[in-house]
Amino acid sequence: MKRFTVRKVAVLGAGVMGAQIAAHLANVRVPVVLFDLPAREGARNGVVTRAVEGLKKLKPAPLGINEDAVLIGQANYEEHLEQLRDCDLIIEAIAERMDWKLDLYTRIAPFVAPHAIVASNTSGLSITQLGAVLPEAIRPRFCGIHFFNPPRYMALVELIPTPATQPDILDQLEAFVTTALGKSVVRAKDTPNFIANRVGVAGMLAVMKEAELFGLGYDVVDDLTGKKLGRASSGTFRTADVVGLDTLAHVIKTSQDNLGPEQSNDPFFGSYATPPVLTALMARGALGQKTGAGFYKKVGKDILRFDPATGDYVSGGGVADEEVAGILKKPPAERLRLLRESSHPQAQFLWAVLRDNFHYSAVHLADVADCARDIDFAMRWGFGFTQGPFELWQAAGWTQVTQWIQEDIAAGKALCAAPLPSWVLEGPVHEHGGVHQPMGSWSAAHLRWVAPSALPVYERQHFREAVFGSGAPAALASGTELFKIDGLRVWTLDGEVLIASITSKLHLISPTITEGLVKAVGLAEESYKGLVIWSPDDVFSAGANLEALMPVFMTTGAKGISVEEKKLQDAMLRVRYATVPVVAAIRGLALGGGCELAVHCARRVAAMESYVGLVEVGVGLIPGAGGLTYIARRAAEMAAAGNAQADLLTFLKDGFTTAAMAKVGTSAIDSRQLGYLLWSDVIVPHKDELLFVALTQAKALFDSGYRPPAKRLFPVAGRDGAATIKTQLVNMRDGGFISAHDFHIASLIAEVLCGGDVDAGSLVSEDYLMTLERRRFCDLLKHPKTQERIMGMLGTGKPVRN
Repeated sequence: MKRFTVRKVAVLGAGVMGAQIAAHLANVRVPVVLFDLPAREGARNGVVTRAVEGLKKLKPAPLGINEDAVLIGQANYEEHLEQLRDCDLIIEAIAERMDWKLDLYTRIAPFVAPHAIVASNTSGLSITQLGAVLPEAIRPRFCGIHFFNPPRYMALVELIPTPATQPDILDQLEAFVTTALGKSVVRAKDTPNFIANRVGVAGMLAVMKEAELFGLGYDVVDDLTGKKLGRASSGTFRTADVVGLDTLAHVIKTSQDNLGPEQSNDPFFGSYATPPVLTALMARGALGQKTGAGFYKKVGKDILRFDPATGDYVSGGGVADEEVAGILKKPPAERLRLLRESSHPQAQFLWAVLRDNFHYSAVHLADVADCARDIDFAMRWGFGFTQGPFELWQAAGWTQVTQWIQEDIAAGKALCAAPLPSWVLEGPVHEHGGVHQPMGSWSAAHLRWVAPSALPVYERQHFREAVFGSGAPAALASGTELFKIDGLRVWTLDGEVLIASITSKLHLISPTITEGLVKAVGLAEESYKGLVIWSPDDVFSAGANLEALMPVFMTTGAKGISVEEKKLQDAMLRVRYATVPVVAAIRGLALGGGCELAVHCARRVAAMESYVGLVEVGVGLIPGAGGLTYIARRAAEMAAAGNAQADLLTFLKDGFTTAAMAKVGTSAIDSRQLGYLLWSDVIVPHKDELLFVALTQAKALFDSGYRPPAKRLFPVAGRDGAATIKTQLVNMRDGGFISAHDFHIASLIAEVLCGGDVDAGSLVSEDYLMTLERRRFCDLLKHPKTQERIMGMLGTGKPVRN
């Protein structure tokens, strides 16, 4: 496949979606220019300028760091259309008005480069109808590209071709969106609302209807249809508030306008009616989160829910009944059986919601998607489902669930009387027990199994996301295993680089895992090009396993902990000075000891959504596995590089603040700003490409003649530097900003970072600073207030402020 090189992207429309798409392009360092109408007053680019400034205030943050807002070019349609000639991709993201979009296409067409791809970020309008206004030369390079909100965080992008779209154009765009933007692609048919919104919003409407039928409050419904059900934590009504009730209403109206008897005769058309409560809320301007009120309203610290009976907001906080919550913890087959058989209204509601989702997905599979996998992935990536509807149906027992659905349809309990399609009841799907099999997923349109995409871009995903029943290899059961201990598997995928996968809960590092990592380094040095520390989920490591050390503390006190802490510090230095490169492949959390492990590696390869930081102060401790030593050494290195050794404290203060305030990078970009990632480290947009890139980096370092860094002494700020920092801490303590124990912990951090009771500029070794670090760590362990914090965290998972 010909490589699609994107030198610059234009985003047309600086509204909520357009501005955030531009922000994500800036995050991944793709040059972007954001267009909108010229301002009526003031600077001509005022509309775009305000949108870019607004990005800095949005939550969740669209930008990795706000400073990157300057990377977004600003333009307007009257003065700057010539800039489109330099763009390889043009994404239109203006308001969902067909006439406005067609008018804009007519205006930009003369300025589109002969090779450029033009794509519309519509959530449901006809892509074919949109493309019809374009010149014939552009139509083969036009398609739909539907990002989900917020674009930085939501994995799903739907690509929608028209009959005129060249297949290789879609292939090129999919490769770019996957690797460069880090998105997960589903190709959708050009039908109203495509796949995710079609199935997802129909499901939300079903939830609203069933909730009313069973008399359940919005807060209870959201607790039932959130994480407990294996869906997004925001549930249903909270999700509507986040999306915007006007946006939800627009998607509903698209279904109403395009799926009626005159158009498609959709058997579920009757369920597309706009819920009266949605109409009522919109009439009063309550559009959800963006207006401060919707199904919910925050008043002070209280979250109130709307009561349609009174038309007012009342106290919220309702949750699922314990009996029903217990059912939801059961395996799929037992879970669905118990929900269906229970007389509890909440259980009956949940069965109805699931049945409606299964029924709708089966009836519409042939119309909206190429195969069942596309619907399941769309619901996973676009609506936060743990399993898509077909996956859950299959996991619970295809034949049994099918029978239950049929019985409910016959009894008039379903949303409509449409029978299940024949492919559900007989033939290959029935015989194999579900739509997902090793040979592919079922296509109702073509009545055959469809294998996953074989585009070259997916060769970069060693363990790409797979659906239940597909038989895809599990990462931790693949490759050649060298050894396995409690909490750690050491293996190789290619015979060239070792992989160490931490498997303990939250990947906490126990003494056993520490020993295993040291052993893995030794094996890598003997026979391999390097070692990659990687695990196939969203935790690199959340730190040291304090609970595992409690028996040691209870029997031998801080003295015993000092021995274990020394072993952990030695392991960090073993990683740093290994004769082959050790690469940390960071995805998700790298906190405390996990952060310390990462910073001692030769290189870090981090997924965009990685959260890195030293958080030990939250349990009343200081970093004790070399984290402070790393900060002190890096400060000395930066001072030397800047010829500012006399002003070492300037470079040290940021590191002190980061550790003392337990700052955590809110993205890989932010973690780089905090100093936990270096500019030589690699940020990977797509999480499933992380292992491929990490292995590539390890081999490249080795093949380039890798040698570990030379051990050397470095200067510290000494007692005077520590005194300067403590002076500021006194003001914070006396002003009531920090507690006395916070002051004590921060003072110890300052002492370690500055090298203890030595003169400014004294040269010290890593061993010296780690000894100081270890002693202060163990001193804190004996402090009653630190013990309170540790026990509070172990007991509740929440920090104790004392």
